[in-house]
Amino acid sequence: MKIDATIQARLGSSRLPGKVLREISGKPLLEIQIERLRRSRHINRIILATTDSPENDLIEALAGRLGCGCFRGSEDDVLGRVAGALAAFQIEGHAEFQGDNPLPDPDIVDFVIGYFLEHPEFDYVTNALKTTYPPGQEVSVYRASTLADAERRAVDSPLREHVGLHIYQHPERYRLHNLEAPEEFRRPDFHLEVDTEEDFRLVEAVYTHFMPQHPGFSLGDMIAFLDANPDLAGQNADIPRRWAKFRK
Repeated sequence: MKIDATIQARLGSSRLPGKVLREISGKPLLEIQIERLRRSRHINRIILATTDSPENDLIEALAGRLGCGCFRGSEDDVLGRVAGALAAFQIEGHAEFQGDNPLPDPDIVDFVIGYFLEHPEFDYVTNALKTTYPPGQEVSVYRASTLADAERRAVDSPLREHVGLHIYQHPERYRLHNLEAPEEFRRPDFHLEVDTEEDFRLVEAVYTHFMPQHPGFSLGDMIAFLDANPDLAGQNADIPRRWAKFRK
């Protein structure tokens, strides 16, 4: 089974508008994320799932420049948007990512995808049902048919702004498996996502520390750097996270 990735990305963020195209060293965060995902051995194609809003023409242009696919759909119905992308690109196996996670570790991505491919008894394999990895390292993998089923069943749901939520809220229907971080990566206190200005400054510091000399820097490298710079690591530790209510 081929695995294609989508990245949910738009410019209309309420906390940090335009964040996915904010630049570090002259490069948009979304481009940094795409470059890192392209180091994965398992990902076949990368598709940006953005919205019909005219401001997101810039994201479609970035997709074209980088040779990625692009699907445009509803601003608020993210579930329908991603399901539409999977149908439009005839995706069979899907790895789901968010555009505010610009520093994925390709080895962790491949670990989660590899586990899914080796265990066909599961419908949904992820490392995000429980926060054990640093936030920003989330990977969820499933068949497109699983999301299509969830999308049909959630037609009247008020939570269609989320994608996998309609799968992992129904463990009686879908076979779920969560992969917890090994001890050396079990740092849920380190936030590597970008939702606020503090988040951006932390990610900027991490990225510029390693680049351009070490473009393949890993999660272990990032943890070691943040351990050596506790003031930096602590600057976004207490920011409320909207996803927290959906996780253990």
